[in-house]
Amino acid sequence: MKAEATKMLDLLHNSQQFIIPIYQRTYSWTKQECDQLWKDIIRTGGNDNIHAHFMGSIVYILRDPYLASGQNPLLVIDGQQRLTSLLLIIEALARRLGDAEPHDGFSARKLRNRYLRDPDEAGERSYKLLLTQTDKETLLSILEQKDPPKEYSSLLQANFEFFEKRVNALGDNLKSLCEGLNKLMVIDTSLNHEYDNPQLIFESMNSTGRALSQADLIRNFILMGLESKDQERLYNYHWRPMEEAFGQKDYVQHFDGFMRHYLTVKTGEIPRIGDVYDAFKKHAQTVGGKVDDLLADLHTFAGYYCAMALDPKTLGQETRTALDIAFTDLRKLKVDVAYPLLLELYHDYKKSQLSEKELEQAIRLVESYIFRRAVCSIPTNSHNKTFANFAQELKKDRYLESIQAHLLGLPSYRRFPKDKEFKREFVKRDLYNFSRRHYWLDRLENHDRKDPIKVDQYTIEHILPQNKKLSEKWREDLGPYWKDVQENWLHTPGNLTLTMYNAEYSDHPFEKKKEMKGGFKDSHLRLNKGLGTLESWNEEAIEKRANEMAEKAARVWAAPPSLPDEVLSYHSQDEKVADYSIDDYPQLVLGSPMRALFDAFRKEVLALDPCVSEEYRRHYIAYKAETNFVDVEPKKSRLRLWLNLRFHELRDPHGVAKDMTNIGHHGSGDVAVDLSKLEDIDDVMSLVRQAYENQMDE
Repeated sequence: MKAEATKMLDLLHNSQQFIIPIYQRTYSWTKQECDQLWKDIIRTGGNDNIHAHFMGSIVYILRDPYLASGQNPLLVIDGQQRLTSLLLIIEALARRLGDAEPHDGFSARKLRNRYLRDPDEAGERSYKLLLTQTDKETLLSILEQKDPPKEYSSLLQANFEFFEKRVNALGDNLKSLCEGLNKLMVIDTSLNHEYDNPQLIFESMNSTGRALSQADLIRNFILMGLESKDQERLYNYHWRPMEEAFGQKDYVQHFDGFMRHYLTVKTGEIPRIGDVYDAFKKHAQTVGGKVDDLLADLHTFAGYYCAMALDPKTLGQETRTALDIAFTDLRKLKVDVAYPLLLELYHDYKKSQLSEKELEQAIRLVESYIFRRAVCSIPTNSHNKTFANFAQELKKDRYLESIQAHLLGLPSYRRFPKDKEFKREFVKRDLYNFSRRHYWLDRLENHDRKDPIKVDQYTIEHILPQNKKLSEKWREDLGPYWKDVQENWLHTPGNLTLTMYNAEYSDHPFEKKKEMKGGFKDSHLRLNKGLGTLESWNEEAIEKRANEMAEKAARVWAAPPSLPDEVLSYHSQDEKVADYSIDDYPQLVLGSPMRALFDAFRKEVLALDPCVSEEYRRHYIAYKAETNFVDVEPKKSRLRLWLNLRFHELRDPHGVAKDMTNIGHHGSGDVAVDLSKLEDIDDVMSLVRQAYENQMDE
């Protein structure tokens, strides 16, 4: 590696051509980074006491180090964003200058011939910088002062227009810009094929500008080490089609998330979003095989993800299938956490292991599971684990039945709420402040409707107004406890509907809302059915409507059908546990001090959450949520507790815990705590609670 400080303009002038390899990410700077670069240039150029501004490194490698003569392009490993943005500024300045040369070396002709193009070359070889794919054509159109291509890079075009406005805003006062450009410095870093590892260097490069995404690192990991012809083949066959399927905006926003779901499917483990690249490298090393096969599999699953998670803008309302509609509803509910399961289901659907109708039914069950739990205010911290390994526990010879049985068999804290609980909570739940309130109104209105309405064209109407200063007529209809009625029922489903006449309805009495033009009597919406026949709107009417809506909601977000015990038993994944009881522990004989201590401790542990279960094993008693979080091993004079938690993660202010990692013992954890006195239970429970919460948070 050779590295030396140099002027940015000198580097451009003295280099024949920089090329962005196909494995590099596309241009990704936003207005924020461009604005910072512009401010740095103007600040530097306008201050005689600042002699240079350091822009970071430009790291490149010779395309063919053994080429004896002719043009030898430089493959850019790091610095694409800065190089490209600088060229946009220079082009904008050249357009402003025209034939004038207000500062030595700064005229349109000199700027273009020195820093944008090589006048001694022709065609693409004449350009100082060649980008990839869509970026390439867009940049060339800018440098040639032509209209952008049909499929253009929106960021490149927008940033050029941004710089052009900034240059024009300077008027004839261009000195600070020219001086600033002249003071830009970089570390000119050239790599040697024989001694330097471009991939390792690339991984460490996050100097100036936008951080590398996990997708950037993965693409480079796959392609960088290959021969040029293999790079182009795999990029054009697999990676480029994935970029096009996602689209420019969604690729940036969603590809890292997709990779996380893909790896969860493949490994059964959920990587943190910032650790996706490391998890992918580990997965690639584990599966081995050809790069072609790995990339082809990734391409296949990316296609599944786009079909499920991204809005298919090319589909008209009349061409959407029931499956398309189910995916659309799922996207509105924003159930990203379920995609590991859905990717597996879609893969099996494509292999004809699951019919289209069965896949649609499975999607609706996932949707119902998520929405019912949200309505019932059940914490979502178990969703990741629920869906990460869901598919691995299914019996695919009876696929849909297996999905239904698994959902019915989930423990209490991961439960699929039954109709009774769901309807009870739906009636009283504040669904106006629900984060996706148009979603549930849309589903209620359009369920089984052949002519669905576009709910986003409507606004949400509170039949009983939100105004705390209700009119006398409203107070009369609601009765002496009108304040309580308004407080209790205002944002609940029974008082909410859709309308295009929200402004006209205002806070008018119910009778006027019903009879006016566009009122409830005129409404064609199913949600407003029956409102036109009511005489008044009071607590009884709200509750009656809420209960009717809850009955429909239970059908829209349907629970799995009841299955016979023998079917549930067939699909059960429970391990067979030997039939032990408390009588099998001689240390816990009834009436002994250890039994009293155990009973007191047991009561506290079971009170942590209804989901906590108890199992008696040969040597210990296990307390489980997802799995064991504390095991109790009875001793003659104490209870030895094993906490399923890493020792360094435990907050132990009294220093009573012991690190038993790599030391043989009964129980599931590596942290040992002894409990011998009733008065120590509170302190010990603070440690047990950490093990429980750690498991639930994961």
